Amino acid sequence: MSMTREEFTQLVRKELPSLRRFLLAACSGNNEEADDVAQDALMKAYVASRSFGDGAGFSAWLYRIACNTLIDHQRKQTTHGTTIDIGKAHELAAVTRSDDSFVYQELYCAIDGLNVSERTAVLLFYMEDRPIKEICTIMNVSEGTVKGYLSRGREHLRTKLSKK
Repeated sequence: MSMTREEFTQLVRKELPSLRRFLLAACSGNNEEADDVAQDALMKAYVASRSFGDGAGFSAWLYRIACNTLIDHQRKQTTHGTTIDIGKAHELAAVTRSDDSFVYQELYCAIDGLNVSERTAVLLFYMEDRPIKEICTIMNVSEGTVKGYLSRGREHLRTKLSKK
């Protein structure tokens, strides 16, 4: 039995605030990039929702699509020579600090320096409170790999944040 449009919309509404927060952090506070990735991911999810069964596991399924879309988006930016740099992230920090909409900008600037896999694991685990087994499903890797990403990510963050 496939998911109806109404069921999909209801499930997305429930997940959207945390998904948006995750993508905004993964994109170093770049609202435009986060919105682009979210829009692409939701369109891909909607098209694929016809083959998705019931709502069980929807959250992990949606995050997996979003993570893959984010990786694709960042690959395209890298091949086109347009990546966000730390200076741009600091400019965004000044703007968002005045709006009080992005309280942890210094941390997000440090997260920007992590590779995509470490960043994804760290954000899912610490920001979204996802269990390691669910992160394995989202990232399509083993538990040991996720733990490695978390360990290296924590060490890289510790190093970056202690330099400030």
